[in-house]
Amino acid sequence: MQFPDFDPVLIHLGPIAIRWYGIAYVAGILLGWRYMVSLTRKPVLWGSTEPTASALQIDDLILWITFGIIVGGRLGSAVFYDANRMVSDPLQIFKIWQGGMSFHGGFIGVCVAVALFARHCKIDLLRLGDLVAAATPFGLLFGRIANFINGELWGRPTDVPWAIIFPAAGPEPRHPSQLYEAGLEGILLFLILRFATHRLGWLQRRGGVAGLFMLGYGLIRVSIENVRQPDVGMPDFPFGLTMGMILSIPMILIGAWLVWRAQKTPAAQ
Repeated sequence: MQFPDFDPVLIHLGPIAIRWYGIAYVAGILLGWRYMVSLTRKPVLWGSTEPTASALQIDDLILWITFGIIVGGRLGSAVFYDANRMVSDPLQIFKIWQGGMSFHGGFIGVCVAVALFARHCKIDLLRLGDLVAAATPFGLLFGRIANFINGELWGRPTDVPWAIIFPAAGPEPRHPSQLYEAGLEGILLFLILRFATHRLGWLQRRGGVAGLFMLGYGLIRVSIENVRQPDVGMPDFPFGLTMGMILSIPMILIGAWLVWRAQKTPAAQ
């Protein structure tokens, strides 16, 4: 199957190009923001506890998160995947419109932003992390769809019937790993977290939703890395590991510990 002829630019407004990549980030952030607000307005989800944050606080928090995504994502892309280029041309880090965002870098950036906001507003960090984690799959879904539209981050060569020939990847049909990630990291992970928050009452178990997100994302990413083409310039890691796997393993371990810890604490009734 030939890769569809997508134009990465949605519309030109004079010298300004509005790209699908940017639209995806805006859509993910806006939907995540509104979803967090909706969670705080459902008292039944919180048991005897008060919602983690007010709607006004979430309005402020989303600006901190956006900054964390951009700075962390760009720095992570440079440090984890293109350190030599960062040294030779450090101004590249500011060229967001050219793509090049690392999920793990953005994740670290968001963690720092949420921690600083929690300290600033005197909010429990883990409970705030639960709220943010529940909404994060929106950004993952739209981000991976944007990766597909850009024809980047493709999969390894394969002969499966739905394989796609990406123009920038050569003549070999490849796994559309961006769509796998959109479905698993975006849709499936959202449904798992939704079940935890709305059916299991995990917003009443401090750190449980955040841990479930980290565990779920880490396991999905490690699995997808087996069909995703490793980034150019990466060394041959031992045991067939990739950079994505290496960065996801700490998420799995910390996430599993948070889930275990949350299960040891009785839920607020």
